[in-house]
Amino acid sequence: MNKRFLSLGLMSGTSMDGIDASIIDSNGLDDFKVIYDQFYPYDKEILSNLNFLREKINNLDDLNFFETNLKDIETKITLIHAELTNRILKKHQEVTLIGFHGQTIYHDADERVSRQLGNGNLLSQLTKRTVVYNFRQNDLFNGGQGAPLTPIFHSILKKQFKDENILFLNIGGIANETLIFKNDKFYAKDIGPGNCLIDKWIKINTKQLFDENGSIAKSGKINQQILNQGLDIFLNSSLSKKKSYDVKDFDLSFVRGLSLEDGAATLTEFTAEILSKNISSNNIYVCGGGRKNKFLIERIENKINTKIHQIEELNLDGDFIESQAFAFLAIRSKLNLPISFPETTGCKKNISGGTIVSNY
Repeated sequence: MNKRFLSLGLMSGTSMDGIDASIIDSNGLDDFKVIYDQFYPYDKEILSNLNFLREKINNLDDLNFFETNLKDIETKITLIHAELTNRILKKHQEVTLIGFHGQTIYHDADERVSRQLGNGNLLSQLTKRTVVYNFRQNDLFNGGQGAPLTPIFHSILKKQFKDENILFLNIGGIANETLIFKNDKFYAKDIGPGNCLIDKWIKINTKQLFDENGSIAKSGKINQQILNQGLDIFLNSSLSKKKSYDVKDFDLSFVRGLSLEDGAATLTEFTAEILSKNISSNNIYVCGGGRKNKFLIERIENKINTKIHQIEELNLDGDFIESQAFAFLAIRSKLNLPISFPETTGCKKNISGGTIVSNY
């Protein structure tokens, strides 16, 4: 009988709004059961500091220049994760493993760098649990893109689709897809911007963090000339050929000067156009925060002429797929099972990943 683990996954996405926490019971192979899901928002000071650093860090030189600032906020973020984890552990003491993604502040696969803020040693010491972190680095060392890492988890979500292909579309700050075939082979890649451009536009021009339901964009008018120029630049650049993205790969300067509503409408159309050109199946289930942007989903559906299903139709919570995935990946790392594959990240061979620490 395969050993089972109770594993806590802690995920902070590119929206940088807080921590998704999930506990799963799994053998790390072919099944899982969700025990706990909860979102914990960052406070305003952490949000402000993270956004400041992300705006300032555009290359490796910037990463090195702001190293002192990064270490400081990394400690604060780790302490927040530790406080949260210890609260959760009071009610779930059986948890033995923590998958700690950390907060991505910079990702460039060409430079083989993906920096997540989070001190796994300190988290292990403060929680007295084994922690798996630094999930992306081994993939990068082995020729991969460092992303996406969730496809192996998506593959066990497919179990109820025995005889058909299925595509999981994850729309976070960046959008990625996992296409799983009838024979359970799979393929995955980042496919373009998710919420990142729309969210940034809303944050700059309002006191809101995102365009709820896409209502602001829906009330605006697409500037077709500006849209066409933006798409032409993107689609004819090397950027459009990348297999993994960072939010810094996308620039909203081409819509500056538009009204709030028209800018949101144009950026939503820009996002929908890029994603629609890269979606590679017609049996689609969407997860991530972007699934709640009804207008964005409608625009993608219109372009691909296909219904996009909410992942909730599979009795799954689309807000916590990634935190559940990193709980699952932690188990696989502990068992030295692969988490990266040539078909998902472009690495040279199936490989495990993550740094495992038991600092207590």
